[in-house]
Formats: sequence, structure tokens, C-alpha cells
Amino acid sequence: MTDQTSSGSFDWTGPEFTARLNKRKRSQIALKLAGLTAITIAFGMLFLLVASLISTGRHAFTQTFVQIEVFLDPAHIDSDEPNRGNYRQILTDTMVKLFPDVVDDRAELRKLTSMLSNGAQFSIRDSVVADPALIGQTVAVRVPVSDPYDQLNKGLIDRETPEANRRLKDDEIANFDLLKELGMVSKPLNRWLITNADSRFPELAGLKGAIIGSFYALMTCFLLSFPIGIGAAIYLEEFAPKNRVSDLIEININNLAAVPSVVFGLLALAVFLGWFGMPRSAPFVGGMTLALMTLPTIIIATRAALKAVPPSIREAALGVGASKHQVVFGHVLPLAMPGILTGTIIGLAQALGETAPLLLIGMNAFITSAPATPFDSSTALPTQIFIWADSPERGFVSRTSAAILVLLTFLIFMNAIAIFLRNKFERKW
Repeated sequence: MTDQTSSGSFDWTGPEFTARLNKRKRSQIALKLAGLTAITIAFGMLFLLVASLISTGRHAFTQTFVQIEVFLDPAHIDSDEPNRGNYRQILTDTMVKLFPDVVDDRAELRKLTSMLSNGAQFSIRDSVVADPALIGQTVAVRVPVSDPYDQLNKGLIDRETPEANRRLKDDEIANFDLLKELGMVSKPLNRWLITNADSRFPELAGLKGAIIGSFYALMTCFLLSFPIGIGAAIYLEEFAPKNRVSDLIEININNLAAVPSVVFGLLALAVFLGWFGMPRSAPFVGGMTLALMTLPTIIIATRAALKAVPPSIREAALGVGASKHQVVFGHVLPLAMPGILTGTIIGLAQALGETAPLLLIGMNAFITSAPATPFDSSTALPTQIFIWADSPERGFVSRTSAAILVLLTFLIFMNAIAIFLRNKFERKW
């Protein structure tokens, strides 16, 4: 073709050229269609994922309650020690008044009391402890129902299923329907999903302990990885001599960024728990583990941000008599800070979603209270999702999806902050 072009004998309007041009156009169209198809499939899978999570998890954001009139019998409550009263018996007496026909049938009475959650007695206890003057009075209280009835009220139990294959029998469903007809059943927003810690009972389980544990772990991770990562990046980029040693360090940092997170978990298990004897399941240990994993990401992002500062900034500062230290900390670092913060937040967002290293240091234990300090035993959001996903109770299915949605919300929020900082403070050279 070169020879033909140079000799001027190639016909640029002939059928051979037209065929070649059409072939190139078809290849370009095919490439565009392949790209659009890939993007469509990716967005379609993302939509299916989010839609599936919302469809399953939306049930966890509401909770079924029943409004009952409870007589706080002084025979069952000691006014001097109201926290040790027999509140289970008080609830049993209340259900007997609602359904007087089952007084002589212990099996039916057991079914009636199982309608209420095991946490109902503690809700009444807390009210009496807060105001002992309620003893001897009849008060209206709203208590949660147990998980099977909550599932029934949300339509997750098919009434048309044969009775032998249902968790609730016909008479149990009839008793619950009677309470609904009396207007005693409600389904408000489930604030306990956020304000309660974990529980063996799905209707009482919440994410408070996991959220606080993740917060402590992330704060520990940030306080350790941010200054160390920036300091290492500044030294390697601005002060370290360019030789084989610095090249070897750079290669190893890049390799560490690709190491599976479970390896950092094994390292923490051997060093932090094995050698140092640090507390198991503590958010502080989890934060130290996540800091090890996040350090390479912060170092790489910081070095890239420092490299993006034009050399003319350094040369101008040196030209007016600034020292190397003054150039870096007075001119280069402030200009690189938006990129550094963006990389740091993205690294922390990645750490927030890590599960494997936290499992290895024991942050998947069953903890029924939120941690008061970073050294108390706790779970984290990813490990709490793992725990609930492994639970056999059906009520934890929706809570697992709801917890994933909460985790995704935090991740989207952190990435949005990173984008905002980059767009607001980024300098165009």
C-alpha cells in the first residue's frame, strides 16, 4: 500500500478503498457496542444487587408491636428492687385476660405468651425501674412481638401453606388476627435496628454495637495510618536517595497493596494477640490490623499527589532561598493535600468493608452490648453481617440485607466526601 500511495497509483475512490473504510467503520461500531454492552451488563447487575437488597432488607426497617394494658401487680414486683420483679408472669396474666378461654390449657397458654418477644418483659421492667410509682397501676405499653408473628404481619409467612408446613398454626394466626381486629397491632419504623446491640432474637437485634465498633476501628486505623503513611511517602518521594534500597522499598510497598487482607489478619493474630497479648475482639486491635492493610494505599496515593505538584513550585521556592524542608512542608504538601485526603478516605472506605482480618482476631463474637471504649469486645459491620447471614432464624435474613444497605450507605458517603474534597480543592496546573 505504501508503494502504491507513493507512486500515486492507488485509487482513493475505488471499491477497494471503500471496502477497507467500511470494514474499519464496522470494527469501530462493534467496539462501541461491546463497550456499551459491558456497561449495560455492569449496571444491570448492580441494579439487581441493590434491588435484591432493598426487596429483602426493607422488612427489617419496620417492626411489629402490640399495644396491651398491663397491670403491674405489686405481688410480682418488689418496690425496693423493681428490677428483680417477675415481669414474665405479669405478661402471662395480661395475655390470659385477653384470651380467657385458654386458662386451663397450658399448651395454649404457652402459645399465647410466645406471641410476645422475650424482650417485652425487659421493656416493662425498664419502665418500672425508671418510675417505681407505676407499681399497682394499669399502664398501656407497646411491646414487640416474637419473630414468627412479625414475619406473619409483614406477609413473609404464606397463610395458604398447609398448617403442617407453617411455623404458626391456624389457632395462633387466629389469635394474632384478633389482636389486629382490636387495633392493638402496629408496625412502626424499627429504630431498634440502629439503637440496639446484637441479640439471639431477630426482633431485638440491632447494629449499635457493630456501628460503634466500626467507628472505633476506623478511628484507630486513621490515627495510625494517616501520619505514618504521609511521613513515609514524603521521605520516599522528596528526601530518600534514588538507589537500589529505595527501589526495593517502593516495589515492596506496591506489592503489599495487592496482598490479600486475610494475610494481614494472620499477621495480627500472631503478633498483636499472640506476642503482645492484646485483647481479643477489641476494635483497637481491629484498627491496628486495618492500619497495616491501609498503609500501602495511603503511601501510594500520597506519592502520586506529591508527584502531581509541578516542579516549578519547588524551583521557585528554592530560588527565593527556602530550604528543602520549607519547600516540602510549606509549598508542596499543602498543594498535594486534596489528593492525599482523597486517597486516605478511599483507603478507609476499603478498610470499613473488610471482613477476613477482623474474623481472624475474633471480632465475630456474640456481643450483646455496645463497646464503651476501643478496648472492649465488639463486632464490626462486616462481621455482624457475617454473623447474621450464618444464623438459622428467618428474621435474620432481612436484617442481613438491611445491615448490608447500612454498610453501603457509609461507603457511598465516604466516597462522596472524597469526590467533594477532590473537586473543591484540586488545583489545575
